[in-house]
Amino acid sequence: MRVTKFEHAALRVDVSGSSLLIDPGVFTTPLSDLGNVVGIVITHEHPDHWTPEHLDRILKATGGVPVFAPEGVAKAAAAYDITVVNPGDTVTLDPFRLEFFGGRHAVIHESIPIVDNVGVLVNDEFYYPGDSYAVPKGADVQLLAAPVGAPWLKIGDAMDFVLAVKPRRAFGTHDMTLSVAGRDMGRARLQWATEQNGGQFLTLDPGDAADL
Repeated sequence: MRVTKFEHAALRVDVSGSSLLIDPGVFTTPLSDLGNVVGIVITHEHPDHWTPEHLDRILKATGGVPVFAPEGVAKAAAAYDITVVNPGDTVTLDPFRLEFFGGRHAVIHESIPIVDNVGVLVNDEFYYPGDSYAVPKGADVQLLAAPVGAPWLKIGDAMDFVLAVKPRRAFGTHDMTLSVAGRDMGRARLQWATEQNGGQFLTLDPGDAADL
């Protein structure tokens, strides 16, 4: 398995010549090499995690592939055929096994409605929580994509999330709203949290990948 980070929260997971795309949003440049894409996961409805422009390009390039997302996305993207997934659901999309966790977006402020959000565990190895601190209980996470900056994120809470997951390796994501200095400070804190349980923190910039 290879996990490639793109701008902000967008990720691609490659296994045996097939690709899964996760959260291509407004801060992400148009993705290429779409011929092997077999599915898309959208963790929640906010535009930094999906846009119609991204979805249209991907679906056109692939001839149409399944899109998995919580109910809030299905309502926001009513023009698209969305397969609704909920926490506790598992989906097999050869060669991927997807398991979903959480259910709700982290609180930004009491004045802002909380939306649906799912974290996704891919092939029992790679976990990405979307905009939440949902812990995949019982999972032995080999690689974690940990949010490092957001309006809802306090770095201490993000550190506690990494400490709870205990990944073998981790890298920072959800980072386009940060300055370079702020991103690097956040990465340093997540590195500390990863190392407390013997894990390794990876510095991945857009286009960089980690192999499992």
